Amino acid sequence: MREFIVEADGGSRGNPGPAGYGAVVSDAATGETLRETAEYIGVATNNVAEYRGLLAGLHAAHALDAAATVHVRMDSKLVIEQMSGRWKIKHPDMKPLASEAARVFPPGRVTYEWIPRERNKHADRLANEAMDAGAKGQQWSEPASTAELDTAARAAATTPPEPPGDAAAGAARVRDALAAGAPAAGRTATVPTGPGPDAAQTGAPEVKADADTTGAAKADADARAAKAGADTRAAKVVAAPGWAPADMGAPATFVLLRHGETPLTPQKRFSGSGGSDPSLSDAGREQAERAAALLARRGTIQAVVSSPLARTRETAGIVAARLGLDVEVEDGLRETDFGAWEGLTFAEVRERHPDDLNAWLASPDAEPTGGGESFAATATRIAATRDKLIAAYAGRTVLLVTHVTPIKTLVRLALGAPPESLFRMELSAASLSVVAYYADGNASVRLLNDTSHLR
Repeated sequence: MREFIVEADGGSRGNPGPAGYGAVVSDAATGETLRETAEYIGVATNNVAEYRGLLAGLHAAHALDAAATVHVRMDSKLVIEQMSGRWKIKHPDMKPLASEAARVFPPGRVTYEWIPRERNKHADRLANEAMDAGAKGQQWSEPASTAELDTAARAAATTPPEPPGDAAAGAARVRDALAAGAPAAGRTATVPTGPGPDAAQTGAPEVKADADTTGAAKADADARAAKAGADTRAAKVVAAPGWAPADMGAPATFVLLRHGETPLTPQKRFSGSGGSDPSLSDAGREQAERAAALLARRGTIQAVVSSPLARTRETAGIVAARLGLDVEVEDGLRETDFGAWEGLTFAEVRERHPDDLNAWLASPDAEPTGGGESFAATATRIAATRDKLIAAYAGRTVLLVTHVTPIKTLVRLALGAPPESLFRMELSAASLSVVAYYADGNASVRLLNDTSHLR
């Protein structure tokens, strides 16, 4: 069953006054924007406009998939509390709107969450676009909207990226840019190389700034123009013959969380599946709490799967408790067995087993001293586990709490990189990485070693 996120907003310039609403529907698994809608509704109150936005978002989601579940996010405390059944609806103008909203999907298929206004900027900008259009005697037009581009540009300028990485949303913007301004098949396009993109060439909205434009507004305009131009140039690449079909359904998305620190982590000691199986340190538990808080804010994790080792199960338990989910244990996600090297530092292994270490660094088939697991054997195990989990969680977003080698191996296999690439990746404790797996067998690495939540 597909799950959609509906973000909606409404506003009135006067309350009551000229009013409009905006709503955006996105895929909960990938973050891809699927539909935008907005409308100028004449003179109305803020609350009526907010309810109209909710209705429009629900109807848009229903048109995409009537069997889906929907999670609604709005910055209107009134609408959220009333639709959740915690507050009574007394105003006569809102009762029929709330009643209609409750009938769009069957009971139990829609959930509601209040979010701060700064997290509802996309819908807010759509509502303002609709009111701006109404003030000019026009209707809002989805092809002419820049709300998604404006919101993305502002977010990129002010906040660090959070998982999951949104390659699908980027692809959607590429397709929009292509539809708006890319040339027909077989024609040659000129990509502007001057100071800014030409709206006539890119199909992007024309951005003008006169001598009275403030520095902030000029910077905002430049950011929008640059973003639109970049999307169109990317569109010309992805539209090349042989590009895979745009819609293959939602991927299986693995959000990969390395466990928090143990007492061995700061000492950089080998700690695999054949050693002492340490628990988290106090610092590691704090890292797990921070990862949990970030993932709870994102609200996209649908299942939690953990390696059987103590440090991963403890990390997974902290996150799952925050998300209200259970933890499934998967033995295939365990760390490599480092044999006689368990508990030793790299320098100590170099001193005690120099020949074995050199062989291990030179070949993925070499085993650590004492019958440990080679990287080749680990890769075989991880690939089998990956395939098993992709089948079990097709179209869903699942958190895998595991270790350095399994995460690096998943990334390496997704990229088709050689075994030696394992030694060229940094993976910090409690870091987040993301890989998405599509129905055609392709994979997309969306994020690697994100530690923004720990800073």
